[in-house]
Amino acid sequence: MDEQALLGLNPNADSDFRQRALAYFEQLKISPDAWQVCAEALAQRTYRYSELTTVQQQLIRETLVSWLQAQMLNPQPEKTFIRNKAAQVFALLFVTEYLTKWPKFFFDILSVVDLNPRGVDLYLRILMAIDSELVDRDVVHTSEEARRNTLIKDTMREQCIPNLVESWYQILQNYQYTNSEVTCQCLEVVGAYVSWIDLSLIANDRFINMLLGHMSIEVLREEACDCLFEIVNKGMDPVDKMKLVESLCQVLQSAGFFSIDREEDVDFLARFSKLVNGMGQSLIVSWTKLIKNGDIKNAQEALQAIETKVALMLQLLIHEDDDISSNIIGFCYDYLHILKQLTVLSDQQKANVEAIMLAVMKKLTYDEEYNFENEGEDEAMFVEYRKQLKLLLDRLAQVSPELLLASVRRVFSSTLQNWQTTRFMEVEVAIRLLYMLAEALPVSHGAHFSGDVSKASALQDMMRTLVTSGVSSYQHTSVTLEFFETVVRYEKFFTVEPQHIPCVLMAFLDHRGLRHSSAKVRSRTAYLFSRFVKSLNKQMNPFIEDILNRIQDLLELSPPENGYQSLLSSDDQLFIYETAGVLIVNSEYPAERKQALMRNLLTPLMEKFKILLEKLMLAQDEERQASLADCLNHAVGFASRTSKAFSNKQTVKQCGCSEVYLDCLQTFLPALSCPLQKDILRSGVRTFLHRMIICLEEEVLPFIPSASEHMLKDCEAKDLQEFIPLINQITAKFKIQVSPFLQQMFMPLLHAIFEVLLRPAEENDQSAALEKQMLRRSYFAFLQTVTGSGMSEVIANQGAENVERVLVTVIQGAVEYPDPIAQKTCFIILSKLVELWGGKDGPVGFADFVYKHIVPACFLAPLKQTFDLADAQTVLALSECAVTLKTIHLKRGPECVQYLQQEYLPSLQVAPEIIQEFCQALQQPDAKVFKNYLKVFFQRAKP
Repeated sequence: MDEQALLGLNPNADSDFRQRALAYFEQLKISPDAWQVCAEALAQRTYRYSELTTVQQQLIRETLVSWLQAQMLNPQPEKTFIRNKAAQVFALLFVTEYLTKWPKFFFDILSVVDLNPRGVDLYLRILMAIDSELVDRDVVHTSEEARRNTLIKDTMREQCIPNLVESWYQILQNYQYTNSEVTCQCLEVVGAYVSWIDLSLIANDRFINMLLGHMSIEVLREEACDCLFEIVNKGMDPVDKMKLVESLCQVLQSAGFFSIDREEDVDFLARFSKLVNGMGQSLIVSWTKLIKNGDIKNAQEALQAIETKVALMLQLLIHEDDDISSNIIGFCYDYLHILKQLTVLSDQQKANVEAIMLAVMKKLTYDEEYNFENEGEDEAMFVEYRKQLKLLLDRLAQVSPELLLASVRRVFSSTLQNWQTTRFMEVEVAIRLLYMLAEALPVSHGAHFSGDVSKASALQDMMRTLVTSGVSSYQHTSVTLEFFETVVRYEKFFTVEPQHIPCVLMAFLDHRGLRHSSAKVRSRTAYLFSRFVKSLNKQMNPFIEDILNRIQDLLELSPPENGYQSLLSSDDQLFIYETAGVLIVNSEYPAERKQALMRNLLTPLMEKFKILLEKLMLAQDEERQASLADCLNHAVGFASRTSKAFSNKQTVKQCGCSEVYLDCLQTFLPALSCPLQKDILRSGVRTFLHRMIICLEEEVLPFIPSASEHMLKDCEAKDLQEFIPLINQITAKFKIQVSPFLQQMFMPLLHAIFEVLLRPAEENDQSAALEKQMLRRSYFAFLQTVTGSGMSEVIANQGAENVERVLVTVIQGAVEYPDPIAQKTCFIILSKLVELWGGKDGPVGFADFVYKHIVPACFLAPLKQTFDLADAQTVLALSECAVTLKTIHLKRGPECVQYLQQEYLPSLQVAPEIIQEFCQALQQPDAKVFKNYLKVFFQRAKP
């Protein structure tokens, strides 16, 4: 910007400079690159308002008022976004100046705008912006800002709120018939402010009568409805609230607003439904408070008032528009909560419960327009609405489980009797209701078919009807899916009536399930089939071979080049492989048969893997390489998934399956040396190794060194991050058995980690910084596993220079990086090393290291500004820091106390009495006492 021109903005500048400034800014306004100049100026120069002189601040206030005056005279109003931005500026100035320099803010604004429509528009926008600054809960305020806002509201209540309310009344009266936009804005302001001003200023005859008048004006009534809702929602004495709501209801009813069926405007009805919901919930809050206070007489009146609104609530709940229905659900839910608390229900209340139940059943039904194949926003909204209705159904079950069960049974039985001639949405909802009963009528471990005889027999009857009626053949995806979901939800039924298992298995395996024409149905069925088989594995024995034969084609690995579109995606196939594994492992066959079946399952994968790996080595085209690597990865993933049927090595041995998995290992490991598509291949093999460590235990160990060597070649941060958990798993599981291997690969692994961590990255590259942070955490987790598994000799045997380098990185991790998760791990490592090496017989030089580095780390880390003691993770790091100091004291005894008293703490300029206090706390036998003390110590020490 022109520095000389800017001098003209100084209030003391002479007229030449002022003229030059004006000319410069006029020119800037029409210049095409003005935005660029201003953006640069903003970036370079940020003046804080508080830093300006009193004269400059006064100038800003006068400039804003002048701008406001100019708006009254402009032939054209400013664009909306400019008016909003101006309102925001006024609001920011208001919260800064109102309590000190501009107490007459509102009077100044009102004197300028008077009743000029443009001025009123800006005045109302400013009021909304101020409310947003003071009250908006979405804006996060500091405690200082919150205190300031409270003081501003208190001052406004004392000084100007009655005048503001009067101005609103005048605006509404003047513009209600001539300017609907300004009137609606004003109603919005009233609704916003009513939550924190004296309600009697608004809830009085003249205001309420005017608002009710607006309820009959088409362009105003939605906003008037919202304004009344805010008035009703205001917190107040329960008896006063009841009187307010009742008087409002009487007027609305006599004006004909309760005749829902005559109203065609659904947008208005949605707002009206929200208002009725607010009134209903307010009455319920009043009833709850009155009961709590023991005011039975008024509580009875409140309950009576609630009951008189139920008919209206039901009309809105059953309305065909879901928004209208959704807005009343809160009232409905809370009303049922009241009924749940009553010991006896009247006939009318029982009838209300039944009416709500019927309404919920009706509203759960899909409409004709629902697009099942391509679900969009409308469909997502209906799914959410259904979830709300489910909550109502659960609450109904708490009020009257017998009635709910009987109603669902009646609907279910009549629908399934004639399912062939019934519309899909009615069949779907009948099965859906049965499904929902499982959660609405809670039992432990899904035992719906034992215990309460009448309930068990009703559910058993419905399940029997479901699986024998043939409804699984209904030609609509929603019905098909609901059938399978319900069958799996009530799997315990099949332990009571196992004769139905074959027909359900057939439904899963044929065109109704895994071979359905819809990919969505096939995908969901693959998952549900897996769950069904797993939950009923004891009943599956007679069908195993048949099932394995029938799913054979679904297990095929689909290579990219054959163009064959398989029925299931690779993610779905994972479930089928898992199911096959579960069937084989849990069968009653002898070990040889299980082994043969598992080999039949895995051999095709191994054969395909070898062929595809050869093809990948020769592939030139990158896209083809990627698709081949994907396919190879799927093969490894499928083999991994079959092993989920085993819980440990014992079960693998009992099934005689160790050999086939070792063959898989030998087949898959060569992929690690493939130079192409390393990321995806390594990831798959790594996952397989994780599984094999659980299933084969020490039989895996011969394969680990060469696998590790390959995985450490050409590493990126992500590769190492994923490789370290594998080494951690091996270390923690096999401990001393893998000591030679760990000693051999310890430094190569560390070199790979350090090499990645030391790579230069751009200053603002956040993803690179995050990757390094995660790798650092993984590195420390590795050291923690090694030291925590009693393997410290692995570190000790790396030579003095390397040992020191490792220890220094741990000290750096504890002190230098503001990452409390890594810091906590580092202190755990340090306390473990002190415990192992810190005694008199520890490695040479370690005692010196303790005093030179570990003790200082325990003070330097918590003293850093980034070490936030209000953060939960940081407090955990401090807790481990305390453990480290306690361990040093335990291992070194009085020598440690003497060092702290005479050397280290005095070097930090700690007062002698605090040093004494610190050393006493450290010597306390209860570690918790010292942990608590340490937090207080650092809170006091930090500025």
